[in-house]
Parts: sequence; C-alpha cells; structure tokens
Amino acid sequence: MRKTDVAVSASPTIQVIERMFTLIDVLASREEAITLKEISEKTGLHPSTAHRILNDLTLGRFVDRPEAGSYRLGMRLLELGNLVKGRLNVRDAALEPMKALHKLIQQPVNLSVRQGDEIVYVERAYSERSGMQVVRAIGGRAPLHLTSVGKLFLAQDEPGRVRGYATRTGLTGHTRNSITQLPVLERELSRVKQSGVARDNEELELGVRCIAAGIYDDQGKLLAGLSISAPADRMDDEWLAKLQSTAEAISKELGYHPTAHG
Repeated sequence: MRKTDVAVSASPTIQVIERMFTLIDVLASREEAITLKEISEKTGLHPSTAHRILNDLTLGRFVDRPEAGSYRLGMRLLELGNLVKGRLNVRDAALEPMKALHKLIQQPVNLSVRQGDEIVYVERAYSERSGMQVVRAIGGRAPLHLTSVGKLFLAQDEPGRVRGYATRTGLTGHTRNSITQLPVLERELSRVKQSGVARDNEELELGVRCIAAGIYDDQGKLLAGLSISAPADRMDDEWLAKLQSTAEAISKELGYHPTAHG
C-alpha cells in the first residue's frame, strides 16, 4: 500500500539514515553494550547491514565498540547533547508560551531569575489593556521575600541559607503586607514547598498581587519563575492551572521530565 504524504514526511527520505536512527534508538534502550546478533533481531536488519552502519558510526564516535561484536552509544552524542543543552535559553523557550498565556488572561506575565538576594525580571508579556499601572521593567530587581518568584527560590534553600538571607537583608518591607519576620517567612516557604506555587499578596506594591510557578531544567533545578501580576481585586485563582501548565510546557522544552524528578 502506498504511504501517505504524512507518513513520508515523518520518516527520513534516505534509507540508510532511517536505519541509522533505528540502530541508535536500540542502543539507547539499553545501558550496557548490545551484541550485533541482538541488534539485528531488534531492528530487523541483516547482521551485515547493521555491522556496516555501526562501523561507520564508530568511526564518527557516535557508537563505541567496547569489544568485538558488541556496541553502545558513543561519547560524541554526549558532546553534541551538551552543546544543545548549552544553547537552550530559558528566555527563548518562554517567550511564545508567555505571549499565549497573556492573550488568554489579559494580564502581565513575567519571567524572572534569581541573582543573589534578588530576582531579576528578564522578560514579560504585557499590554495596556491589563489595567496595571505599575509593571516591572525588564532588568528590574526586587527582594526575594517580597515576590512570588523570589519565594519559589527561597523555598528551595536549606533553612540555614534562609536564615542567612534574613540576616543579610533584614527582611525589609515595602508595604504593610510585607513579610518582615523570619518565622512568618519560614511558614510561608513551607506552604510554597508543599504546593509548588507562590503568591505575593500586595507585599511588593499595594494594589498588586502575583502568583508564580517554577521553570525547571533537565536536572530538576529551578531555573526561573513564571508569574502573573494583576490588580489585587482582579486576581483570579482560576488562572493558576493555566500558569502551571505554561510553566510545565516551558520546563519540558528545556528537557525537564517530572517523572524523573518526582
């Protein structure tokens, strides 16, 4: 039966490349080296065909041959993988999902990272229709304990580091809602750690509330926080699920797999 155009476009047009992909997938399915006989059985390729392609991949260091007749993935793939990982930029990965979320909720969406005892706003999706009179500019900074994203990062710290942060900063407040006492902050961070989301209840600016979810890399490390800012009387908890799914999609783009870090 003739393949459809969709099927053709989903497969390599050169047969040897398709076979190469198949061989690499089989090698990737096992941690230890695999014999040529087993590779042939799993791929359906004749041993001589598999041997010829594997030999070429060995020359390029994409495949290793620890002993005659057995193969495993080579170090060249690790080198290339590290190059790709190094090029992954959280801002680039986040920008389009942020725009989509903003279009959905019509409120500012912010991307922030930690630098020392502050968060830095590195990207935002924003329009005049949001009704927000104060929006943090890209490059703007704010104390960790006064922001939703900052609390995400503090919740990742060991208790001793949180105490050190409190000592260095004095937990200075900006509004009457600011958390300025260590025991209160510790209770807040415990809630953040349990729920995976954080809130700013007019703690940085009166009249502005924020909710935040984390963005993680392939090692499960918190890289950045995605937050929604809104006038206090407009914040809608129904946005939280949308925020979390957007943060999860960005994390996935950066190589994060929740099942691997559960």
